[in-house]
Amino acid sequence: MNTMATNKKLLISKTENFTKTSIDLLKLNMVEKTADIVSSVTSKLVILLIVAMFIFFLNIGLSLWISEILQSSYLGFLIVSGFYLIISVAVYLYQWQWLKNPISDRIVTKLLKNVNLDEELNPEHYE
Repeated sequence: MNTMATNKKLLISKTENFTKTSIDLLKLNMVEKTADIVSSVTSKLVILLIVAMFIFFLNIGLSLWISEILQSSYLGFLIVSGFYLIISVAVYLYQWQWLKNPISDRIVTKLLKNVNLDEELNPEHYE
């Protein structure tokens, strides 16, 4: 009877250790995935900021150039603004196809980067 009680205590102790180790591993995996996503988003934002500044100054130059050609100080800016209005309406109409779905897919892909779903969903995996 004493060995059975010792075996139960040993089993409980090993189960507790396994659970703590599994939780620690889960935490470390989540930290790694979060760091990966945050670093990826940060680098993309820096690149986006640089490209946005380039496009901003390019648009000012293009507006001034069109204004000079049309000999009107405001018409070039109105033409460039109209172009961006058309682009804005198109992006608004197709935002799911062009932005939301691809971004969601990329985030899910990054989160599941090292997960083998066939192995995780296999009932034999847990026996």
